[in-house]
Amino acid sequence: MENILVTDNHIHVDPINGEGPIEVAKKFQRAGGNVMIIPNKPTWTIGVSCSFQEAMEQVIKYVDKININTDVNAFAMVGAHPAELSRLIKEGISLKNAEDMMRDALHNAQKLVSEGKAIGIGEIGRPHYEVSTEELEIHNKLILYAMELAAEVECAVQLHTETSGEKQFSEFAKMADESGMDRYKVVKHFSGPSILEEENHGLKPSLIATRKVIIEGLKKGNDFLMETDYLDMNSRPGAVLGPKTVPRRTRELLRNETLTEEDAYKIHVENVEKVYGIDLSNL
Repeated sequence: MENILVTDNHIHVDPINGEGPIEVAKKFQRAGGNVMIIPNKPTWTIGVSCSFQEAMEQVIKYVDKININTDVNAFAMVGAHPAELSRLIKEGISLKNAEDMMRDALHNAQKLVSEGKAIGIGEIGRPHYEVSTEELEIHNKLILYAMELAAEVECAVQLHTETSGEKQFSEFAKMADESGMDRYKVVKHFSGPSILEEENHGLKPSLIATRKVIIEGLKKGNDFLMETDYLDMNSRPGAVLGPKTVPRRTRELLRNETLTEEDAYKIHVENVEKVYGIDLSNL
């Protein structure tokens, strides 16, 4: 286990409402973790007047802090969470103006990726709660737009959506094809064990690292990522899963031989390198 790199594909850090980047990274590292992929949190978690650009720039700063002050290697994902659109509409902004604001945010995210400050666009997508038909239509347009932007700079996207089965994966795969994006660079964040291609249509599932989900996934193969979706909120300690979970789960499954070292390398290194176009060989 000592020589196996471990990646948490979706973990948040929040010095305003939680422990912040250094403490979270150190907890992850002490448990045996090596690589953190960190999406920016929504604007309202940072401050009432926080802009999309500021939220994205903040996570880039947090990643820099981790890389300078710890042995963990952190990478930023930048985007506009789908709940941001719902919030704008709730505040009385017209559907058209709210959509334009989200498009501007996604364009700025693409610029940060092209500048090498982030490795992908995310999390983006559509809400896990019910919205009007009109709002849902805009969310779907924004997913396609984000994929088109990602295709232009050949980066990944991380999708936040409702609970997804074969039907939803098929829908997102068709969007990827329409955008010109490689399907395997579309990451379904907070996924269940949809490992087989007939289930995920070539998209990359990022499995929430509960024992049940990972074991069910491993029965089908190792073509997936692992994540905690840790929120780093003092008001919700350990939610969704704590920052130690992915390395501890990996170690546990190696010990009981549910997971092989080859599986671990595929999940935590090869799949990560392929999806995000990064090199982990020197870590």
